[in-house]
Amino acid sequence: MELRTLRYFVAVAEELHFGRAAVRLQMSQPPLSRAIKQLERELGAALFDRSAAGVALTSAGVVLLARALLEQADQLPARVRGAVSFTIGMLGDSTDPGASRLAVAYRQQHPGVEVRIREADLTDPTCGLRAGLVDVALTRAPFDETGLTVHELRADPVGAVLRADDPLAQRDQLKLADLADRRWFQFPADTDPIWQSYWNGGQHREGSVVRSVQECLQAVLWNGTVGLSPLGHNPPGELTVVPIVDLPPSRVVVSWKTGESNPLVRSFVQLASTAYQGQWPDERS
Repeated sequence: MELRTLRYFVAVAEELHFGRAAVRLQMSQPPLSRAIKQLERELGAALFDRSAAGVALTSAGVVLLARALLEQADQLPARVRGAVSFTIGMLGDSTDPGASRLAVAYRQQHPGVEVRIREADLTDPTCGLRAGLVDVALTRAPFDETGLTVHELRADPVGAVLRADDPLAQRDQLKLADLADRRWFQFPADTDPIWQSYWNGGQHREGSVVRSVQECLQAVLWNGTVGLSPLGHNPPGELTVVPIVDLPPSRVVVSWKTGESNPLVRSFVQLASTAYQGQWPDERS
């Protein structure tokens, strides 16, 4: 029995009216009637009693409808799982060991969910969350948290990215004052000012405008610009990272829209807290 023919039968059985069933199936009535008569001939049994009073299911029709609905019910969980997707925004830290552990844990917990990754550049610390492009963001703070809930997963010390031949590159550590007269990388003018201020050490700076990590590294390499990077992120051999002792750590966070009821978001945050050795947050935090 073709799936299309079975769909025709179910529509007539549920509507108990060939005209309404044809409208529901977006077809004309004559080919629908012919398809049902052909099905009855193939099965060797009448499926409907047709009379001036209307259409009614025969006993054979009742059995076939029950079988059809049971088969649909059996297939429903797989169809639902296949239709469910979950989009994660990331800020270029997809190689982070914590993110790798989280991916494994989430896949094991939700094997039927299609996970989509949207990697954002440095101009949007919410990774598309505020714009409604993702369900949850795995990113870094600080940024404007209006309408968002933010939970810290880890705090990373930060260092200055310098050329290897820079006079400051041989230092064991630096303070922000040591970099006061240097050019720093900048984000485009419409970037979140809280985010921009952090990566400029809390001061107004001048320097090359960049949008990505690679652009930042190239600005350091070509122009001697001061870059910033969490410690442990090893730059190319021509560059080095020197710890800055008086710059607050860069916080790895998970963020979602306040009041979000999607259970996949809550599960993601729970698993992220474990993967990054954190705990489940109170949404008011």
